[in-house]
Amino acid sequence: MTEMMSGVEHAEDAKPETVLDGLGEQLVDQLVSRARAGGLKLTGEGGVLQQLTKRLLESALEGEITDHLGYDKYDPAGRGTGNSRNGTRSNTVLTDVGPVEIDVPRDRDSSFELRIVAKRQKRLTGVDEMVISLSAKGLTTGEISAHLAEVYGAEVSRQTISTITGKVVEGMVEWQNRRLDPVYPVIFIDAVHVKIRDGQVAN
Repeated sequence: MTEMMSGVEHAEDAKPETVLDGLGEQLVDQLVSRARAGGLKLTGEGGVLQQLTKRLLESALEGEITDHLGYDKYDPAGRGTGNSRNGTRSNTVLTDVGPVEIDVPRDRDSSFELRIVAKRQKRLTGVDEMVISLSAKGLTTGEISAHLAEVYGAEVSRQTISTITGKVVEGMVEWQNRRLDPVYPVIFIDAVHVKIRDGQVAN
């Protein structure tokens, strides 16, 4: 926790435009290798990038409502506060990796206003690079915080960014440590290509 807060404190000193400069072929190769090792497809419906984008967005939204209400989910501190979580609603947004269905949290008095995914927003861009780098562990907590600050803009406080960063990191770690199926079907296809010229005989 101390490490996370330390990274957040220096988020304003970071340069958001350079946070993802280190995102190169090596990180992408790592992600592809992990997908192949797990028998998963990288893109498309149900692909790794789609799953990760869903996890990142839902984690960020959980951070937003936690900041709005002032307490974590299931925290006894929320009892008697006059407002609380009220389930979720489904919303599909178009992202750089295709349509992603997310569960959007709600509160009882409807005072919670979404930031990263605005109400009725259907198109969301700018999260694919962060998803790839996060999944390959290519960003530090401070860099995640700096990038989120860039995504949310100046109207969001440092404390809010800190809360959202914590939820995003927590969600990504949970995904990385998830249980894998014991068996994955794999098909290996090999071929030999031989160059020949029609009408000629070669010994």
